[in-house]
Amino acid sequence: MKIIVTGGAGFIGSAMVWALNKMGLEDILIVDNLSTNREKWKNLVGLRYLDYIEKDDFLEHIEKGTFEDCKFRVLIHLGACSSTTETDSSYLVHNNYEYSKTLAIWAKENKIRFIYASSAATYGDGEQGFADDLGEIEHLRPLNMYGYSKQMFDLWMRKSGLLNDAVGLKFFNVFGPNEYHKGSMRSFILKSYEQIKENNEVCLFKSYHPDYKDGEQLRDFIYVKDVVKMVAHFMNNRASGLYNIATGQARSWNDLVTATFNAMGLKPNIKYIEMPDSIKDQYQYYTKGDISKLIASGYSKPTMTLEESVDDYVKNYLIPNKRL
Repeated sequence: MKIIVTGGAGFIGSAMVWALNKMGLEDILIVDNLSTNREKWKNLVGLRYLDYIEKDDFLEHIEKGTFEDCKFRVLIHLGACSSTTETDSSYLVHNNYEYSKTLAIWAKENKIRFIYASSAATYGDGEQGFADDLGEIEHLRPLNMYGYSKQMFDLWMRKSGLLNDAVGLKFFNVFGPNEYHKGSMRSFILKSYEQIKENNEVCLFKSYHPDYKDGEQLRDFIYVKDVVKMVAHFMNNRASGLYNIATGQARSWNDLVTATFNAMGLKPNIKYIEMPDSIKDQYQYYTKGDISKLIASGYSKPTMTLEESVDDYVKNYLIPNKRL
């Protein structure tokens, strides 16, 4: 089976290639943009793949028809600007929307299974809930332009009819090895680990919501090793539409940080600090993915608990400074 993975040098993308390798699959074309990032290329070192191509060159080859006889079976489109603080809206539209449209049309024309990354950021503040109901997506109100760029593509896929044969995956709070290059967008587990090593304490934002105590704001945290199993699930079945990629459980920041301290063999030491005014209006106090639709599609593998995931990440990757 020949597979294309865009964003294949990135966090989830490289973990996806790692998972495919574990399945015995190596006929993989990795598409990405290594650019000036000094760390991302390191995610490729331990992987087995057929070829690598830069994202702009890939688009040119598609337009020229270079790949028409290559018999690719699956296109896993994970490449995107994933920064929730990106302010260049035109860049997000071009990179996350227009580029994705081109790939979706090409995949349809060449009968290639199209699986793409949407985002839980499309749910906004969660007022409309977190159910991956295709009929309700027009009512969602993302809180940032990144989330809206993903929302734009979900809506276009539905209106164009292409989502009838494709799968969009709404990733919740993913963490795990190979995220080291992501700068400010790294998971808070990695940031906590670094804070503990440096100061033996972790700083969390205070709560400004009467229903949540400091550090008790809730998120659906999911380990990247579980994520790639869920993505792989959609490669060989004919499910279509939008699906949450989550654990279906909401855990607190206090739980997350405590698990990190425990994995390091240390007593928890948490300090609560003021939240910057710039993010107060965009802050989510609660997320929990409804995964009933995922289960109904035939996925039955249990997810690791938060404590199990953090323990594996810290002990097997962060402490020895390893990648997948």
